[in-house]
Amino acid sequence: PDRPLSVTEWRKLKESLGNPVRFDIKMIHALFASGAELDIAKSLLTFATMETGTLSYELLLRYLSLCVSGGHDAEVFDVYDIMKGSFSSLETGASTLFIKSFSRTARWKEAVNLLQEVKKVFTPSSRNYGDIIAAAVLHGDMTTAWALYDELMEKGLSPHQETWDALFKGVKKTKEVEGLEEAMSQSEHQERLLGILLHMRNNQIYPQYSLASSIKTSFERGLCRCCGSELESIQLTAEEYQQLKDRVMTDIIQGQDVFNKTTPEELEHFKAFVQRKPAFDVVVDGLNVANTNKDKSKLSLLAVVSELERQGLTVLVLGRKHMLRATRSWERHNMNLIQEKAHCFFTDDISEDDPFLLYATLHSGNHCRFVSRDLMRDHKACLPDGATRRLFFKWQRGHQLVVDGYVVSILKYDTTIQTSGDSWHVPYDDTEDRSTYEVPQQWLCLTQKR
Repeated sequence: PDRPLSVTEWRKLKESLGNPVRFDIKMIHALFASGAELDIAKSLLTFATMETGTLSYELLLRYLSLCVSGGHDAEVFDVYDIMKGSFSSLETGASTLFIKSFSRTARWKEAVNLLQEVKKVFTPSSRNYGDIIAAAVLHGDMTTAWALYDELMEKGLSPHQETWDALFKGVKKTKEVEGLEEAMSQSEHQERLLGILLHMRNNQIYPQYSLASSIKTSFERGLCRCCGSELESIQLTAEEYQQLKDRVMTDIIQGQDVFNKTTPEELEHFKAFVQRKPAFDVVVDGLNVANTNKDKSKLSLLAVVSELERQGLTVLVLGRKHMLRATRSWERHNMNLIQEKAHCFFTDDISEDDPFLLYATLHSGNHCRFVSRDLMRDHKACLPDGATRRLFFKWQRGHQLVVDGYVVSILKYDTTIQTSGDSWHVPYDDTEDRSTYEVPQQWLCLTQKR
């Protein structure tokens, strides 16, 4: 049927088919297979009730399957009440369907109770555990999620990748959970995630694409150590990056002031050079890095390039032509090694490196970072408005690596005053005159009391 039928219409249909045995079961199977509307199946149940005075366990189970597969969770609650009131126990199929449906709703904790009932009779499946774990993560109850995960592993079950995916996607909320004194700390949560990776390593399990993406995102996420709120990412969105790239190319790279620092011919030659090369992962301001090593206490340019090469990165070193002349400051052997380990471009000695560094870094893509201590204040001043200058400043904080005895890494989150609904996060210290890359390490977490 393509619409709900009355009891009389169902009776006529049954008679027209020769009054087959188990008509209601065969019909609910057909409705499920065809993806029929729920109201049609409901009308079949009404007919079955009128015919026999009751609903069989098997018919209700098939109807339950249709409800769960169609996402009709409110109807599942009604079926649950009927089956619990009519039958002394539920078999595996019904329990699994109820756990799956309840776990998708605000009544997810009832799925935990269902799981406890199931354990009295048989061992729940990894899918049963996985559905409730995902629900616990969604509702911020990481303590319950990890307790169920431990139980799953202790029973020798193999977690589904969707279960790992949920745990890696979980945004930690350090809130009190009913019946527990305190929630799991962020460091504990991160340690547990590392345990999953170790389990996958030991069992030679390869994550599927979606899980790999969640693992990557989890390690890139910055969370407040105090309240667990997710902090604003230091990375620009694709739209923000493209907007900034367009403005920098127009106002800085192609602006008139740039030719006070180089020549049109040299800049075009460099653009052609960059476009012939693969996208760079890191662009190094060679002269700037070398000048930080005058007291020999910090990494040399060769040491920096060697370390970046060791990490498997594609490196561009920007230098001046005088660096190619063998002197006490520029040993020929070292310069030859640098040219073996990285792509190199040497500008005229009168040129400034900044426009070249900006062009190569932005041309290579949002992943590309640069190594320099230059603050680039002049370039920010060339940008037309405050919004673009703020984007440039954020991009700079998220992409600038600094050599100070070692190559300083970039934080996952943006070090700026930010809010996440009912909480504020304020970075602070006593530094008065700071460089772009010098950011506070202390945070004030302010949460509104309710």
